Amino acid sequence: MDEQPEQHQQPEQREQREHHEQHGQQDPASIHTSVLLERTIELLGPVLGAPGAILVDCTLGLGGHSEAFLRAFPDLHLVGLDRDPNALRLAGERLAPFADRIDLVHCVYDEIDEALEGLGIDEVDGILFDLGVSSMQLDQVERGFSYSKDAPLDMRMDDTAAFTAAEIIATYSEADLRRIFRDYGEEKLADRYARKIVAARADGPILRSGHLVDIIQAATPAKFSHSGHPAKRVFQALRIEVNAELAVLERAIPRAIDALKVGGRIVVLAFHSLEDRIVKRELQARAASTAPAGLPVELPEHRPELKLLVRGAELADDDERARNPRSIPVRLRAAEKIRKIA
Repeated sequence: MDEQPEQHQQPEQREQREHHEQHGQQDPASIHTSVLLERTIELLGPVLGAPGAILVDCTLGLGGHSEAFLRAFPDLHLVGLDRDPNALRLAGERLAPFADRIDLVHCVYDEIDEALEGLGIDEVDGILFDLGVSSMQLDQVERGFSYSKDAPLDMRMDDTAAFTAAEIIATYSEADLRRIFRDYGEEKLADRYARKIVAARADGPILRSGHLVDIIQAATPAKFSHSGHPAKRVFQALRIEVNAELAVLERAIPRAIDALKVGGRIVVLAFHSLEDRIVKRELQARAASTAPAGLPVELPEHRPELKLLVRGAELADDDERARNPRSIPVRLRAAEKIRKIA
């Protein structure tokens, strides 16, 4: 949903915007337009209205979704997780009016169980994942996520971590580069790009995104030149590898479901098929009966743990796609917990 026009903003929102303008800072609310905001509120809202309800925003980012939920549900307590210290700082500023109703935790979202334990929380009512690289990370050129602007080959979502894209390019074997380009980028030219990168680094280190893009463009046959930017899938693969995104997600979704109370709900926004496949597999597995085939009566211990709330994966509608291009690839899945596994 687009940010509110100035005349409809709350006084504290205007004060925050004016403070950032006076200090030459960018207002977090102006950096990012939250994807499928109204739909996430519609799906999670039924379990968040009661006093003491707890929502975990596993990908806090700049706090757009979280702010909307805190405004919509005055008794809601929010736990916000993010691996990026800069995002936590900016989200903390944005959510300052709700300081008595929030806990922000610096961690990767597969540590949701540890984060909740540290806060003394046993179970929660709602969980939201808005996956993928954040607008802030894409827009900060120096983070190196973009193939369209020259920057150091970094791509760390947590800039306190040590492992960068430059290290991958410098140290991975041709076979390993080929594997991540194929598996994480679904790149048809993975073999060719891996071979050319290994040959190029023999002449000197590849430290900047512009240098890598030049190598990829030179290695791309003319017949593929009209299939989008040739570096797009390679950069996606490098980002996933640097941040171990898929391995983290595979651990996070089961732990998040385990943290839900009976009646609680989870909503996940995925932005590419690799993420969505992991989410789909886990939600569908837990929404299916575990009764052996041919059993005449389903025993209670075989009943599904989840009930799916949407059919398949929902996409953004045409209006939102036009309003917010970053919503174009989104796939939304949601489920309600109907049974707790002992």
